[in-house]
Amino acid sequence: MTTGVRRRMGVEERRQQLIGVALELFSHRSPDDVSIDEIAAAAGISRPLVYHYFPGKLSLYEAALRRAADELALRFVEPHEGPLGARLLRVMGRFFAFVDDHGPGFSALMRGGPAAGSSRANAMIDEVRQAAYEQIIEHIGVEHPPARLELVVRSWVSLAESTALIWLDGRRIPRAELELQLVHDFAALAAVSAAYDAEMAAILVQILAGEPADGPFGELVGRLVALVPTGVPGPR
Repeated sequence: MTTGVRRRMGVEERRQQLIGVALELFSHRSPDDVSIDEIAAAAGISRPLVYHYFPGKLSLYEAALRRAADELALRFVEPHEGPLGARLLRVMGRFFAFVDDHGPGFSALMRGGPAAGSSRANAMIDEVRQAAYEQIIEHIGVEHPPARLELVVRSWVSLAESTALIWLDGRRIPRAELELQLVHDFAALAAVSAAYDAEMAAILVQILAGEPADGPFGELVGRLVALVPTGVPGPR
């Protein structure tokens, strides 16, 4: 009779396993509600062994946060091909897929969770926001973004984050509608800024020049035109 022998993991392999287990648990419940005992049980090891690899729950949480932050930042990476509106829509699709799959963990990532006040956790969150900002700027194709463009893009990244957090509380709006709405929000933010600044107006004209009428930005224009009552005079 042969007896199955459990393979012994190396240090780094075990650490990665524990991070994966923690992330899976954090995907369903807030990290505050997940104990070390639960993580140990899910990993098939003892509680003391978890502490052998991580000094405490905070260090394990920060390691899980690091992996989640890296994955979330990658959701903003998009090939520089095709109209900007379509690219942003694909980015929002991947972003909300992450949010949908990792609801409690995403909330903890953005709100601090058990690492609230941790300088490392805050730095990782800022890295995600900065990575998203840089990706969008690259897509717009402006080497030295003016202050108003930086404000538009950073405001939009913040809006996407806050919208996702609100959406998680009940998911009362279809996800696809929110993804499209956020792309429209980007266009609206850029348009308002362009109304006040010639440099932003030139950037907006450049963006719209490559947009098809049936794309996300074209759809927004159609929706806005439909809201204007017949016979209302335009600006003079």
